[in-house]
Amino acid sequence: MTSDLPVLLATVSIISALQIAFQARRVGRSRMKHKIMPPIVTGPPDFERTFRAHQNSVEFHSIFLVVLWMSGIFCNEVLAALGGIMYIVGREMYFTGYISESEKRLPGFYLILCDLLFLTVTATIGIIQSFLDKYLNIRLL
Repeated sequence: MTSDLPVLLATVSIISALQIAFQARRVGRSRMKHKIMPPIVTGPPDFERTFRAHQNSVEFHSIFLVVLWMSGIFCNEVLAALGGIMYIVGREMYFTGYISESEKRLPGFYLILCDLLFLTVTATIGIIQSFLDKYLNIRLL
């Protein structure tokens, strides 16, 4: 093993995967509580909010992982990992807020959007700098 490995990015990725699994478990418990058998996805509002909160997490997970890794590889691993941790915090705020009352998801949602924007901007800047350096021999920084 070398120290060049992106350990922080891998750690954040595993934590985010565990978060998705924990949320899936919450959906399962809600199914049992309300006696809703798969593949049914409708039921009492408590169940539907829990189900939707998890689905939203799943829908955004691939986007998060791409911008996390691109930001960490092409810009700065520590900054990307910090952005990733903030995303995970925002995702938890979103999930817990949503399952209690749909309007309470908004603070987490705004934090998630800011984190995704941050990771996307840092990834884009890093990719552009790498492209210019590698293919055009232009160094900006």
